Amino acid sequence: MKEKEPLLEVRHLKKYFPAAGGATVKAVDDVSFTIYKGETLGMVGESGCGKTTCGRTAMGVYPKSGGEALFDGRDVHKLRGADKLAFSRRAQIIFQDPYASLNPRMTVADIIAEGIDIHGLAQNHAQRTERVYELLNMVGLNKEHANRFAHEFSGGQRQRIGIARAFAVNPDFIMCDEPISALDVSIQAQIVNLLVKLQREMGLTYLFIAHDLAMVKHISDRIAVMYLGTLVELTESERLYDKPLHPYTQALLSAIPIPDPEIELTRERIRLEGDIPSPVDPPPGCRFAGRCSRTCARCRRETPALREVEPGHFVACHLV
Repeated sequence: MKEKEPLLEVRHLKKYFPAAGGATVKAVDDVSFTIYKGETLGMVGESGCGKTTCGRTAMGVYPKSGGEALFDGRDVHKLRGADKLAFSRRAQIIFQDPYASLNPRMTVADIIAEGIDIHGLAQNHAQRTERVYELLNMVGLNKEHANRFAHEFSGGQRQRIGIARAFAVNPDFIMCDEPISALDVSIQAQIVNLLVKLQREMGLTYLFIAHDLAMVKHISDRIAVMYLGTLVELTESERLYDKPLHPYTQALLSAIPIPDPEIELTRERIRLEGDIPSPVDPPPGCRFAGRCSRTCARCRRETPALREVEPGHFVACHLV
């Protein structure tokens, strides 16, 4: 069996923001994970847990506060000039809000071809136009859409334009930053299926950020669960759903509706007490301790390390 090759290695990554009164918001605090070539790593957690900040810092969009992010063995935050330009071609982002991420003054053709122009991937205007038509067709739109503006499209169509823009430069890696959360449920499955299809055809690697655990299962090979700036669990998609080990993951999964009314009526939901603590100078120990029914004195005193408790299954919990 061929050994998996790492594409993005994140080691002890930190991203802190200054807050009022000299305090510090620890948005991402000592996060480590690896994404292998050709796989999809899903990253889930409640809104505000630091998923997007983690992804953007790992891609060098935000400067880091500590740790490192290596893309194909090179530190993303140390890239300059031609190296940084080359990296921006290999790694792209599909943004969360298709209403805010497309320039209203540009035609669809110019939006999609922006990367083609920056990286000089078309020799002339005819070749550029042909590539735009090809990309529109690839995402389920047609060439008549090329000369229209973003406001003339529905949310699902705008997200398809955003996907076409990301794919225009033939990237190796795409960070999908909650690409379906702003869309109707009926459109969400279409976009996820499109991303899966394109990944298979082009051998791409994805970081798929979302808060919808049910949808993440369909697209991810492995899933990382984040809570208040830290990773609490990381394992294969099927195993996470069959055997969640962290109390927070168990609570998240218990909230997913099951389409069988008999099971749905009898199963027990895990209700979390209290609110998420503030990421501004969080308390010592496990950040989930204040909402966990199994908390002990050690949990409030000592921060649990993310450790491998079974082959390929990592958990940050003293009690596992």
